[in-house]
Amino acid sequence: GAPTISIFQKPPGVIPPGGSITICCTCQRGYGSFMLYKGGRQLHTLVQRGSRAEFSISNVTYKDRGTYICHYLEGGTVLARSDELDVSVEELRLPRPDLSVLPGHRVTVGADVMLRCTTTHPSTGCFLYLEGQIRAQLLPREQSDYNLSHVQEGDSGRYSCQCYTMNPSREWSAASKTLELVVR
Repeated sequence: GAPTISIFQKPPGVIPPGGSITICCTCQRGYGSFMLYKGGRQLHTLVQRGSRAEFSISNVTYKDRGTYICHYLEGGTVLARSDELDVSVEELRLPRPDLSVLPGHRVTVGADVMLRCTTTHPSTGCFLYLEGQIRAQLLPREQSDYNLSHVQEGDSGRYSCQCYTMNPSREWSAASKTLELVVR
């Protein structure tokens, strides 16, 4: 069948001006090439390492915000398109939240895990990111806990969280330090 291709950014979340970001495209077939588009404009042919290609932007500006898509090609034919990746660039004004995990960052398959994002700033919403995933998890406002029940090996990875104020001017925090969850 047709290959599937995924796109994600690292680090995930809202990036401050002057920060840096890597846009990663992965495909389980490792011999074609990747093309990166932004807002419909072709940017780059990405250099591949194995089944993934990376495009790094250092010293990010507001011009770098927008929607990115990867195409996967073999012999000049586009075989797959990724989902859209929205890159957000904003000043980060709020203090960095803390991410913690209970019962601990090494657990066995089937365990219940709680990820907690703690912020000192009142009335904020927070997002939980898993590196490699394009979708963020919006944490419930009252308690910024996210429960993973019956974890699987696929839940392993690098998590972080980032918070924003609920007011119309929406101010963002820096992202928390990354926390590695290991499921065995």
